[in-house]
Amino acid sequence: MVVRENSGVARARQAERPPKTFWERRTEDVARALLGCRLVRRQPGLPTRTAVIVETEAYLGIADRAAHTWNGRRTPRVAPMWGPPGHAYVFRVYGMHDCLNVVTGEAGVPEAVLLRAAVPVEWWEGREVPRRDLLSASGPGRLCRLLSVGRELSGTPLSGPDLELLLPLPSVPRKVLSGPRVGVDYAGEAAGWPLRFAVADCPAVTRRSLLSSVR
Repeated sequence: MVVRENSGVARARQAERPPKTFWERRTEDVARALLGCRLVRRQPGLPTRTAVIVETEAYLGIADRAAHTWNGRRTPRVAPMWGPPGHAYVFRVYGMHDCLNVVTGEAGVPEAVLLRAAVPVEWWEGREVPRRDLLSASGPGRLCRLLSVGRELSGTPLSGPDLELLLPLPSVPRKVLSGPRVGVDYAGEAAGWPLRFAVADCPAVTRRSLLSSVR
C-alpha cells in the first residue's frame, strides 16, 4: 500500500505521535510517560517492527553525574542531547552494545531518557507471547539489536520514517515501579536517585529486585 503524505492514514499516524506538550515536562515525568509508548522501526525492504516501551531511565544533564552531559560536557557524540526534544541519542557501551535514548527538554538543556526494555505489542494487548519473543528486547542492547538501531540513527527525529515514537495503545491500568538506575555507581549521590521506571508486571523489565517503590 502506498501512503501519501496527505492521506488519511498519514494523518491518523500523526495524531498518534506525542504532542509538543508531551515534552514540556520534567525529564523524569517524560520517562514515566514513555512507558507503554510504541517504538516503530522501518527499513527499506524489511517488515516494519514495533515494540512497546516497558522500562526507562531519566538522565538530568548538567547536574547529573551519571549523564553524558554532566558538568556541561559537549562532544560530537553527545551533540544530539543538546538539541531539541523528540530526537534519538544513540551511544555504544563495551564497544558492542548500542543504547537508544530519547532527548527531552528544550534545545540547550541536555537531558534524555534511556529506553531499557520493550515488549511485543501482543503482550501489551494481553495476548500470549512466546517467552523468547517477550524477552527479545529485555535490556537496552537487546532493544537496539531487535530494532536494528545503531549510532547512525543518533540525532534522528522520532517522527519517522526510519524511527517513530507513538503514544500508547488502550490498555488495562498498569502499576509503575521506580528505583535507582543501573550501572551508575560512579555517580556519587546521583547513583541513588529514583530515576528508573518500569511496568510492574512485565517479565522483560531488568534488575527488578532493585525496583521497590510502587508509584
